[in-house]
Amino acid sequence: MNSDIAANLATIHQRIDRAAVAAGRRSEEIRLLPVSKTKPPEAVLEAYAAGEPIFGENKVQEAQAKAEALADTDIRWAVIGHLQTNKAKYLARFAHEFHALDSLKVATELEKRLQNEGRGLDVFIQVNSSGEPQKFGLPPEEVADFARELRAFDALNVRGLMTLAVFAEDPEVVRPCFERMQQLQQRLRDDDRAAGSYDELSMGMSGDFELAIAHGATTVRVGQAIFGDRLDPNDYWPG
Repeated sequence: MNSDIAANLATIHQRIDRAAVAAGRRSEEIRLLPVSKTKPPEAVLEAYAAGEPIFGENKVQEAQAKAEALADTDIRWAVIGHLQTNKAKYLARFAHEFHALDSLKVATELEKRLQNEGRGLDVFIQVNSSGEPQKFGLPPEEVADFARELRAFDALNVRGLMTLAVFAEDPEVVRPCFERMQQLQQRLRDDDRAAGSYDELSMGMSGDFELAIAHGATTVRVGQAIFGDRLDPNDYWPG
């Protein structure tokens, strides 16, 4: 096994444990989602051998290729990047979670494809908590109406919310994004018309996951701090 990946994972889990204690939470409430984008299947297997059961990928085709390459394992896959409707048919075949749902168009296509496959899918509504125009996700004020519309989709199991906070070194710049997510989560929990449970907050990455944990994150998505610098996936996947 690559000792760096195993050691990095151990370090991240220790940091999660410390952040949980500092926030007055139990570390068991917080799940690490290793993000393996641009990394070859061998790297995924090293992390899997170290005890990680699920991996996050940004691109559907890369995720599907890895799922097929590692089909003899029980690895689970979460697609965490923006989804085009023409890729929904691929995601519906293998993914266990989708963390970037932000349109009824995508929800409708996923529902159709999942029904055809006889599968369900855990989904997280993506929220643009930073208000940055280049980011995907719904504005916080539009999420409640969207969540109510999702009651019509039987194959979509709404687990909670996801966000990408503003990228900044100053935690006081990042913190408002996570505070908005906590407030939105509570409003949705109190909304009997919203589909889903809203027990989950998928937020926090390599540079800010401890701050996210302090604000209620239940899934933290960590890539480079585990696997190192990103690679060019064309080096090992054709196309």
